[in-house]
Amino acid sequence: MSRPPSTPPLAESGPATESSSRKKHAFVTVGSTRFDALVRAMQTDAVLAALRTRGISSLTVQGGEAVKEFSPEQLQAITAGGTKYEIDVEVWAYKPSLQEDYERADLVISHAGSGTILDVLRLKKPLIVVPNPSLLDNHQQELADALADLGHLKTCTTDNLAQTIESLDEVSLVPFPQFDGSRFREMLDEEMGFPPDKSPS
Repeated sequence: MSRPPSTPPLAESGPATESSSRKKHAFVTVGSTRFDALVRAMQTDAVLAALRTRGISSLTVQGGEAVKEFSPEQLQAITAGGTKYEIDVEVWAYKPSLQEDYERADLVISHAGSGTILDVLRLKKPLIVVPNPSLLDNHQQELADALADLGHLKTCTTDNLAQTIESLDEVSLVPFPQFDGSRFREMLDEEMGFPPDKSPS
């Protein structure tokens, strides 16, 4: 349904506008947890209009369990909603790997799972993280906020997602450093409140 566009590095991709000539693709993922609110948000006029303003012409939504419950009519309605804004919309529940979807995307909108965040930031993709408030703990929120404070990504709620998409300045995002497993583990430990590792190096 959607044609994969080329994907420039983050440093070369400034804020998009409706006049952008290159077709751009957005990818949304809720991971393996249920996040119906994010799936619903992606169907709203406000979010679709914001994506179109940034030059997005195709959108893929990995919606998990919510999508498995959609009827053919509901899926058709989602596609039709995108057509209104000249955005090709594809929706599916799961697949074994999302790596190709990350690589294809010019913008990723994601739940706050640490694995997803790390995968996307290592590819130097613009990332908007929407923590899932229905989860029992707030560790996802803490991690997203910490990385947002460092300038690597933007974080928001489903209520202000459209505004965050519109105001995102991709050039201002701080590139994630070359992967250092120990540093990432330290960051997680700090955010979770675990004591630092005192073992000798």
